[in-house]
Amino acid sequence: MHSNHLSRHAQQVLTVTQGKSHLQGPGSDPSIARSWLRCLEDYHLDPALTMAPTVLEHGRVLESRERLQQVLQIAGGEMTSLHQQLSGAGHAVLLTDARGVILNCVTAPAERKIFERAGLWLGADWSEACEGTNGIGTCLVERQSLTIHQDEHFRGRHTGLTCSASPVFDPHGELLAVLDVSSARHDVSRQSQFHTMALVNLSAKMIESCYFLRYFDNQWLLRFHLQAESVGLFSEGLLAFNGEGRISAVNQSALNLLGHIRGGLLGKPVEAFFDCSLDELLGRASVNASASWPLRTRDGRVLFALLRGQPRSIPTPVLQQPVIAERPALSGICLGDEGLQADFRKALRVFERDVPLLINGETGSGKEAFAKAVHQASQRADKAFVALNCAAIPESLIESELFGYRGGSFTGARKEGMRGKLQQADGGTLFLDEIGDMPLALQTRLLRVLEDRQVVPIGGEPLPVNVRIISATHRNLLERVQDGSFREDLYYRLNGLEIALPALRERSDKSQLLDFLLAEESGGEAVLIDAAARQALLDYAWPGNVRQLRNVLRTLAALCDDGRIGVEDLPVMIRQVRPAPVLAQADEVSEYPLDDAERLALLNALEQQRWHMTHTAEQLGVSRNTLYRKLRKHGIAR
Repeated sequence: MHSNHLSRHAQQVLTVTQGKSHLQGPGSDPSIARSWLRCLEDYHLDPALTMAPTVLEHGRVLESRERLQQVLQIAGGEMTSLHQQLSGAGHAVLLTDARGVILNCVTAPAERKIFERAGLWLGADWSEACEGTNGIGTCLVERQSLTIHQDEHFRGRHTGLTCSASPVFDPHGELLAVLDVSSARHDVSRQSQFHTMALVNLSAKMIESCYFLRYFDNQWLLRFHLQAESVGLFSEGLLAFNGEGRISAVNQSALNLLGHIRGGLLGKPVEAFFDCSLDELLGRASVNASASWPLRTRDGRVLFALLRGQPRSIPTPVLQQPVIAERPALSGICLGDEGLQADFRKALRVFERDVPLLINGETGSGKEAFAKAVHQASQRADKAFVALNCAAIPESLIESELFGYRGGSFTGARKEGMRGKLQQADGGTLFLDEIGDMPLALQTRLLRVLEDRQVVPIGGEPLPVNVRIISATHRNLLERVQDGSFREDLYYRLNGLEIALPALRERSDKSQLLDFLLAEESGGEAVLIDAAARQALLDYAWPGNVRQLRNVLRTLAALCDDGRIGVEDLPVMIRQVRPAPVLAQADEVSEYPLDDAERLALLNALEQQRWHMTHTAEQLGVSRNTLYRKLRKHGIAR
């Protein structure tokens, strides 16, 4: 049967590429037909061949990851957010380099093997030349966002996949990476991918903008848009210029807003495009610019802009006063909850005495933000804070990432070697997220580092390190100690003080946190939430915790046209949820007593089983389908 499918698919490819009539089917899309033709004529690929993917050697993968280290750091959080927004099983979020080599993958741990069987390995080369028409490879060639749905793939072995990919460009307009969402589910329709494609596009633009802002951290950077409320959002124009006022780089939005091609801007004085002198423009600069002001172009159009950089001693206004209020200074974490404040004070005191911290909490509850805040409040604030997610990096790469290696220590290793995370954090703090997923062999090596204060790179000699460790997990480490998957001595070495972060639904500062996150995600723009919408947001259970709340607020801020968020703007899953029932007084009767009781029973079972759906269904004595149906009925999101 499988062989017949490959033969039929190969025949379909040949029919299209031979120019025969194809008004319907995959070949009806010109971009697919062009790609199939390239695969046959330029790459000489066989659509029926079932060869395994080309995978780079270990050392080459590490080298590629290090080359794009800053992009990977920026993209990591965005990829996790994107995976959560897709809110369902069967998705892998991938980031590749400009050659199509997969450098990072975010998917549910239980589904990792499914995608590996499909060829989506770390280090796998998914360029068109290797794998034929596919989301990643064809996106690299076409340099635009696209979806390759099942039979549109060139190779028959890939027709079970649906891939939506978007290019990520660097500040100079060169392809930097590709962000891709792949699904191995057979019931995925092409129409259902419109939403997925929109989310992938948005995430790719966010990565581009963040990279641009970091890349030109030491130059003046002008951010502008036609609408004041859009300055600071992903659609803004970005223009960097040097001390002489000559333009260094622009993003695509800036080119669109100014109506020029890249070559017509680069190297030219910024004054040639805006109706003000360089001194006037620099007078508006601010190190933490967040207030936009009107800026007229040479052709008479009014934009709204802000300028990041060191201000001149005597600022000179370009036009009238600012139209947007200055954003208040914000710390990196909201600590309005009294219990959280007390835990933070304890954590800081023991951290200053070189006592390791172990942070426990549900996924998305803010463990890394808490760890970073401790580091920034400590005497090591001016040193490096280095984070490593033990669950996000394949076991084959963790050792090299953590300990580094000496040049020439294995095939494909760089001549100069590579400093591991422990060395990068020397003098500062190493944050080990999801420590419960660290392989046993590496647990032994990490314990030796903590005891000897020395790190031994692969193939190298011992080197002294002065590093403080903060680790985090959503697992019960004592249970893992008992089942033999985590070393008992390492557990007690890391657990100098254990901090249990509350889930969002348990925090007393939800309202304050809501305002805090909205201010961050709106870029300081004035955004108001109607009372009913605010209450709906506060009543929602937030199974994804702070991370899920941040994602929802980011989307609401991006789509907010008039500076106001109403109930009608909220996601359906939040709008349909009634407030969680409270214990009634003796003379009170709930309007929905049976529904409320069922909802409470569901929530209690989910909590007891740590949101493991199969175990929850078994405890309640229902099928998984029935459980999911009841969760939808009560607006309880997975």
